[in-house]
Amino acid sequence: MTGVDATGDRVEQLLATLRSGDDRETAEELVRELMDLYGTGLARVVAIVREHDAQLLGRLAADELVRSLLLLHDLHPDDVDTRIRRALAGLPDVEFLGTDGGVARLRLTAGGCGSAAQARIAEQAVLAAAPEVTSVEITTTGALLQIGVGPPPGWGVAS
Repeated sequence: MTGVDATGDRVEQLLATLRSGDDRETAEELVRELMDLYGTGLARVVAIVREHDAQLLGRLAADELVRSLLLLHDLHPDDVDTRIRRALAGLPDVEFLGTDGGVARLRLTAGGCGSAAQARIAEQAVLAAAPEVTSVEITTTGALLQIGVGPPPGWGVAS
């Protein structure tokens, strides 16, 4: 588990504790206010960096912690489709068809024994690159292998 994941888990535990108590509404309002404050500050940083060095913003967005903060505040410089395409670029036989209403659509272009594993890998890559995606739909278009009964055409039977 990364530091970002561990911190996120700890924040969720603390929020659950606060939500169960008498001060639930106050705690949730405090979290919202802090998120808004940090989000506004981060938006200003992104605007300044983008204005002066767009490549630097890309390098910052490549950092795991910074990327998660940018995504959390909807400030990532790349749109969802770009991030998904980049995440799938190294995966063979996976075609990105687009997103619609939070659903990412993929097509596996090869079937066979490894296709289920390939589908899981592709789904994990999409969800890591685009946490705003709510589901991943995967279709397959692998060629069918036709198996016939009897010898191949042109083979004769010896008498």
